[in-house]
Amino acid sequence: MTTIAHAIHRARRTVVTRVVEVTTTRRERGDVPGWVFITIMTAAIAMAIWTFAGDQLLTMVKTAINSVTKP
Repeated sequence: MTTIAHAIHRARRTVVTRVVEVTTTRRERGDVPGWVFITIMTAAIAMAIWTFAGDQLLTMVKTAINSVTKP
C-alpha cells in the first residue's frame, strides 16, 4: 500500500471506530428542558413586546398589508 492509501485507510478506520463508539455507548435523549425553557422565554418576550407596543405593531401590520393590496 502506498503512503497515501495507508493514511486514507487509517483515517477511515478511525472515523468508523469513533462513530461506532459514539452511537453505541451514549444514548442521546436531547435537551428537552432547554427547548421548553427557550419556548417559554420566547412566548414571554413576545407577550412583553405586545404589551408595550401592541398598538404600534398592529398599525404597522395594517399599513404593510394595505400598501401591498392597494398600490
